[in-house]
Amino acid sequence: MHQHVSFITLATADLDRAANFYVDGLGWTPAFRGEDVLMFRVGPALMLSLWTEAGFEAEVGPLRRGEGAAPLTLAHNVASPAAVDAVLADAERAGARVTSGEHRVWGGYSGYFSDPDDFRWEVAWNPDPDMAFVNAPAE
Repeated sequence: MHQHVSFITLATADLDRAANFYVDGLGWTPAFRGEDVLMFRVGPALMLSLWTEAGFEAEVGPLRRGEGAAPLTLAHNVASPAAVDAVLADAERAGARVTSGEHRVWGGYSGYFSDPDDFRWEVAWNPDPDMAFVNAPAE
């Protein structure tokens, strides 16, 4: 198996609410919208897919439910600490819940927000030049 990821799929309780958050709130452009799915191109060879819980369960199997955060995070790297603050503020205006304020970690700067289905997004700036490939252009 070749080492890469093509899709990240998240089950959503309400596809319209998710669309309002990602499209209307964050300004993302969908690559595809179907009855049960919404997809975004998030990299040259990577798609983020938001799938209704019913559609997800029909194909993948039952969802695990309960308290606490899902055991994964999604990360959005930016070009500066100020961009971290700006993205967290934009996400909060779009309806996200900021779950961890801006803080310095591993020499960088980051914070977390939760989308409407409580998936956690890290927004981070990494000062290490060897990790520059993960930093996006300025927001």
